[in-house]
Amino acid sequence: MYTSFAEVYDQLMDNVNYERWADFYAEMLHAGGIQGGKICECACGTGGLTLPLARRGFQMTGVDLSQEMLWIAAQKARKQGLGLPFIQQDMRRLHLHRQMDAVLATCDGVNYLLTDEDVRAFFQAAYAAIRPGGMLIFDVSTPWKLENVLGNEMICEDREDVTYMWQNRYHEKTGICDMTLCFFLREMDGRYRRIDEVQKQRAHTREGLTGLLTSCGFTQVQIYGNSRMEGPRDKEQRWHFTARRPD
Repeated sequence: MYTSFAEVYDQLMDNVNYERWADFYAEMLHAGGIQGGKICECACGTGGLTLPLARRGFQMTGVDLSQEMLWIAAQKARKQGLGLPFIQQDMRRLHLHRQMDAVLATCDGVNYLLTDEDVRAFFQAAYAAIRPGGMLIFDVSTPWKLENVLGNEMICEDREDVTYMWQNRYHEKTGICDMTLCFFLREMDGRYRRIDEVQKQRAHTREGLTGLLTSCGFTQVQIYGNSRMEGPRDKEQRWHFTARRPD
């Protein structure tokens, strides 16, 4: 996942307000009593949230499965004068040399875990990586979004340096959304290079995620709506979960 696609990821995500998103993650951390400290961000990608959280005083470690994504994140961090560690790991087998005050899984990271067993494995690994009293915080695209916003849709955009076609298919029985992406990236000589990417996301339910969190030992599970410290509304596109490892 995210190999050649890594080089165009930031271009395609330039409409995402990462600073506002980082503010909300900081708000959730502060609400949980974590004003600073050591934070591990899983599925960190190219560091879109890792870097602004570091600028807000958190000691960030970035973890991702894609070495290409991590290389870009490290380059961006160096340009901003941030000496952050970036580690290539599968979030289901997260293993750190010291416990963290919090583990984050941002930008749909948990949606890419397609089975309950995968989610449980991540929650168990995160639990072990968090100090007693620390927190797990993550966000997911909701079932309503995957079925009604992304599902069975074709999205196309023609930009100056990249053109892409993004076709989705939502499977109601499994809750899986298949995403097929085709990019044409303009090279320096004017020719276009094609990049193909296939992804899958699963629509997890609130009840299912809450049950898995509690079965792994987490307590004080809270669910918020999209970027606000309030309960989810109908047709919410994103849920934010917070959970605590007991003291």
